[in-house]
Amino acid sequence: MATIPIRPSTGPSAGPPRKPPPPPDTRWRAAWLLAAPHRLGFFAAALMLAISAVWWCAVLYARAAGVAIPWAVAPPAAHALLMSQGFMPLFMAGFLFTAGPKWLGLPEQHARRLLGPVVLMLAGWLGAITGFHLHTLLAAAGVALVATGWSRISLMFLALVRASTRDDRLHPALVALSCLVGALALWLAAAALAFDVEPLLRSANQLAIWGFAACVFAAVSHRMIPFFGAAAIPTLDAWRPNWLLWALLGLLWLEALPALAEPWWWPLPVALRWLQVAVEAPAAALLLWLALRWGLVQSLKIRLLAMLHGGFFWLGLAYALQAASHALMALSHNELSLGLAPLHALTMGYLGATLIAMATRVSSGHGGRPLAADNLAWTLYWVLQGAVLLRVLAALWATAAGSTALTLLAVLLWTVATVGWALRYGGWFGRPRVDGRPG
Repeated sequence: MATIPIRPSTGPSAGPPRKPPPPPDTRWRAAWLLAAPHRLGFFAAALMLAISAVWWCAVLYARAAGVAIPWAVAPPAAHALLMSQGFMPLFMAGFLFTAGPKWLGLPEQHARRLLGPVVLMLAGWLGAITGFHLHTLLAAAGVALVATGWSRISLMFLALVRASTRDDRLHPALVALSCLVGALALWLAAAALAFDVEPLLRSANQLAIWGFAACVFAAVSHRMIPFFGAAAIPTLDAWRPNWLLWALLGLLWLEALPALAEPWWWPLPVALRWLQVAVEAPAAALLLWLALRWGLVQSLKIRLLAMLHGGFFWLGLAYALQAASHALMALSHNELSLGLAPLHALTMGYLGATLIAMATRVSSGHGGRPLAADNLAWTLYWVLQGAVLLRVLAALWATAAGSTALTLLAVLLWTVATVGWALRYGGWFGRPRVDGRPG
């Protein structure tokens, strides 16, 4: 039987082999910052976080080396203003306009709405930092620009809360009101710089810490920590009664009021100090118990969850240190205290560690990546925790030389952790999601 060889077809159906699709463009592009609110807000916040850390690290190391730096604003007040209001509001803007619409049952928000206020805030801080060293009026003008941008963002979020028809708007409503307190603190700081009223600047900084940043974080912690814990660990429940939220905010405002008064009324009466201790000691016990109730021990198995719980644990420690410090002040008629240890436990510990944990979670989830802390994120978190511990120990150290050495090491670790985070995640915000989805 004859065989017929098989030859490739040359008919009209055959064509040249198809070219594979081009690989996706993963280069960093500024246009991607407008793809989602968290991208723009977090990128601007990461930039300010890195700038703030490098600036203060340079200031402290220059001082230790005997290098004279010109100052138009008292360094502690300038440091407190920048660290409390420089990057925190920008992170909040990215988070609130990403998670907020979901809480409120509203459509997704466009990042372009935030562009003008965010640019205004970045420009304002550039002028303010320059003014810290050159002239108070330049610093005041810069902070006024920041206040204008943040006021606009706060009112935009308040409008979202009012537009929602959800029955449960408690958390976003309280966050919106706290954001307006932050705007007020910025306007007070701008006025204090313009008219050279240092007690007003110190009060504005205390209002920003206790009445704004800590209240926003407490509301978010109350809503998210038990929810994340119950979702990841079946043995936990999402226990978060509303009375607990009101208690958290009430405790923060009970700290805010004496802190606002101290720049004008020093020293505070001994009886008032003992009243503070009577509030702070049980508050510390409540907060440390709450950290355990929400699953601190169980969370240690899951890195990203442990980062969040580790931040909240510092809030209880901050209140314990506050109680001890105010008891010392009452016993010694304001001669002895724990210095800045309680404040740094709150700001670097609770606010700083919680910020890194939440921003890492949002950046991963909304970047199309697994909701997990990889080795780099985990390492940066523990470097930051080391910075907090060293700064608290520096405030407690008996000798000036030892305290200075610990402070310098703490600020170096803080700079490594925050700049490392900004470089790593700032690169994500300008690139498309790795899963190819929009946003």
